Amino acid sequence: MILAKRTIFINGRYLTQPLSGVQRYAEEIVRALDARVGAGEASADYRLLCPPGARNAGLAHISQEEIGRRGGHLWDQIDFARAARKGVALCLASVGPVALSRQVVVIHDAAVQRHPEHFSRFYGAVHKTIDFVLARRARVATVSDFSQRELAEVLGIPAARIIVAKNGAEHLQITPDADVVDRLGLSGVPFFLVLGNITRNKNLAVAIRALALLQPSPIRLVAVGRLDPSVFGTGFLPPIGEGLVLPGRLDDAEVAGLMRDARALIFPSLYEGFGIPPLEAMANDCPVLASTAEAVVETCGDAAEFFAPHDEAALAKLMQRASSDAGWRAARIAAGRARLALFSWRASADTLAQEVEALAR
Repeated sequence: MILAKRTIFINGRYLTQPLSGVQRYAEEIVRALDARVGAGEASADYRLLCPPGARNAGLAHISQEEIGRRGGHLWDQIDFARAARKGVALCLASVGPVALSRQVVVIHDAAVQRHPEHFSRFYGAVHKTIDFVLARRARVATVSDFSQRELAEVLGIPAARIIVAKNGAEHLQITPDADVVDRLGLSGVPFFLVLGNITRNKNLAVAIRALALLQPSPIRLVAVGRLDPSVFGTGFLPPIGEGLVLPGRLDDAEVAGLMRDARALIFPSLYEGFGIPPLEAMANDCPVLASTAEAVVETCGDAAEFFAPHDEAALAKLMQRASSDAGWRAARIAAGRARLALFSWRASADTLAQEVEALAR
């Protein structure tokens, strides 16, 4: 008797959310799964289920379907759960339906447990509860060895039970926007780049303070992301000073264009589960100055120069070196290219596919 393939239902709620690290991970893993299906390597059928209003994922081999009328957590826990109970669920953006046991859920970090001060009380309580339940019902995956250890400790499960499927950077190995530097008035100007939305964890403040130590000078700091100038000078961040450029959100080609011309990417995070921007920089021959947050050190290895996340004087010295030492820059670029070879969206998609397809069997 020939048994029908069991379906793997991918949670597509990430397609209703702004693009940041978690959504990027989901987007690229799904694209890699789509290629895997197209190559005939999948042993199960895949379907991408989304809430109303989701953007088009642009897949060639996996169907994208809109289900339900809800949004947010209610869609996860009711609409998606109801559809996915017929097969196996794959949830890539840190949340999955607590009613399902036949699923793989990627929890990217233990930030809500380790740093509850970075979140609202309600958000933290909801995610702590969901994480705890999922750890006991679902198969948990994460994005780094550091996060594997963190989640094992805070959720009380053996680290060996947590799958590690890391981030990649192939998505930014693209043709850069060659005009973005001119549009931002940065042609011929030494500048550093910071990527990420303005949250306490991203620690933009230390980069702003380091920039201030270098003034007066032609050096600029370009902070790309959802940045609201009204939060500067409120205690969250220092007041806007000389040399700070706030272009808002940019597309991938524009970010790649800035990376190709920047003296270095500054990645000052206090806590990360992985940290994609350093890999994106390495993919565009941009040196990396990174904080000593444990997951960031794991990701960057010997390809970055590190500073303590509250030490603006140390960061300012690294910025001075990156601005003037061509030999240093060439060495960092070469080390970044070598480091980049260790990461692949396709390899991580294969790791996750093996788990969900085993559950489907």
